[in-house]
Amino acid sequence: MPKPKQIDLCDGSVIPILYEDRNVLALDKPSGWMLAPNTWVHTSRNLQLALESSLMGGDFWARSRNLKFIRYIHRLDADASGILLMAKNPAVLAVLSKLFEERRVDKHYLAVIEGIPNQTEWECALPLAEKVPSHKPRPGKEGVKTFEASKVRAYVDPQNGKPALTQFRLLAQNGKRALIEAHPLTGRTHQIRVHLAESSFPIVGDTLYGKKGATLALRALQISYRDPFQKKQICITAPYKRFAAAYGFPEFQFPETKSSAE
Repeated sequence: MPKPKQIDLCDGSVIPILYEDRNVLALDKPSGWMLAPNTWVHTSRNLQLALESSLMGGDFWARSRNLKFIRYIHRLDADASGILLMAKNPAVLAVLSKLFEERRVDKHYLAVIEGIPNQTEWECALPLAEKVPSHKPRPGKEGVKTFEASKVRAYVDPQNGKPALTQFRLLAQNGKRALIEAHPLTGRTHQIRVHLAESSFPIVGDTLYGKKGATLALRALQISYRDPFQKKQICITAPYKRFAAAYGFPEFQFPETKSSAE
């Protein structure tokens, strides 16, 4: 029985499967899906609960794999799109979560920013701290935008902030905007978004740290790590041409795309 290469949810949403082995599924998360607490049971945009519901309902994508468990290993902002790694069992979840915590997973993102940098490559090492907002959203009642706005926000704190380092590379420019690659070497909350905003190049559509917009122009492009179970290097790359074209870069070709692991 062939396994489908996508997950069809009951609301008509289609979640492409970018990569799979016996331990993980790598999904291409669309923008607008939140990774919210399980208490958010009344919202249709909680991806974890939607996947669990589909699995327990015996939908074909899960049944064909004999899946009994699925859980996200790392986080991706609700308005961001791209690679989201899911564990197929609790043991894998524990081991691979530790890889992320220990910074042994290499991550690359595409972002469209307001403004044109005067350098082709640069880095930002501003230390970051977090602020917990006073407003707590009601589970499932206030939507994705409210959920994102009510989350912990990051800000630059030279004295008490934690070390944070992001490398950037200019890939293309179009008028008053640029397409860049972001390579975070640490994993602080909203690190890429804050580092770009503080550099006067906020991400297009970043309602928390920049100007209001329809969609956050941030896409998780590539993840690579040494799989401790298979003892081999895994590299997963998400499609990017549609993303680039949507922001005015139809001819863009990523210069160092690696092929996904088999």
